[in-house]
Amino acid sequence: MSVGNLDLVGLVRTLVEPIVEYKDDLEILESEQDGGVLIEVRVNDEDTGKVIGRQGRVIKSIRTLARAAAARSGEHVDVELLD
Repeated sequence: MSVGNLDLVGLVRTLVEPIVEYKDDLEILESEQDGGVLIEVRVNDEDTGKVIGRQGRVIKSIRTLARAAAARSGEHVDVELLD
């Protein structure tokens, strides 16, 4: 379920995959929610801190890029890191 011809899961995977050490444990799910798309990212427990980053900067940047990409199609996207 991509927004228009936009692959938000692919975008998030491209951003997260180089950060994590346990690439086999990376799981990205996309679902519809009220008024937009929800992307859920699940990583190995040891990689969680890397994806969050200092003071949440990395996950905030991932969210910003995903939202900017979706906004070009007039959509709303949320990116959540699941533990």
